[in-house]
Amino acid sequence: MLPLMRRKQRINKSERETQKGLESNKKRYFMRVVIQRVTHASVDIDKQTVASINKGLLVLVGIEDSDTNEDIAWLSAKMVNLRVFDDENGVMNLSVKDVGGEVLIVSQFTLHASTKKGNRPSYIKAARPEVAIPIYETFIKQVESLLGKRVPTGQFGAMMQVALYNDGPVTILIDTKNRE
Repeated sequence: MLPLMRRKQRINKSERETQKGLESNKKRYFMRVVIQRVTHASVDIDKQTVASINKGLLVLVGIEDSDTNEDIAWLSAKMVNLRVFDDENGVMNLSVKDVGGEVLIVSQFTLHASTKKGNRPSYIKAARPEVAIPIYETFIKQVESLLGKRVPTGQFGAMMQVALYNDGPVTILIDTKNRE
């Protein structure tokens, strides 16, 4: 009887450790953006420019399955109000909205690459297109609403060439599960 009890205890302990691991992994799932302050940025597809901006922000967006409308609202507001533009004293104290800047949004699933094993990145955490596209489109609409104007974008899932003149350089990484 004792060996059976120990076996059950080991199984329960193993199950608890597995569950704990899943919960800790779950906390790592997030919507991630790389924000770059630019003087100019553009997106080309098949050697045709499909979107471009001048002074503003180039935003690369990576989406995971677990992203919610709350994540989208928080991230879009954070990005639009992020004070990364210089005021009259040369201090980064103004947002893209304050300076009348533009925003170019580009989907980039590779932001969720895992390089833990081997040299080939794994993109298993990135949301599949049927999940990611509605989230991406909602994010764009939310940013447009906050800015009060149309936001140019890349084409979801397309092979794109993104050109930019990074200003500063200023590059900020934000994710929805590490809100600071």
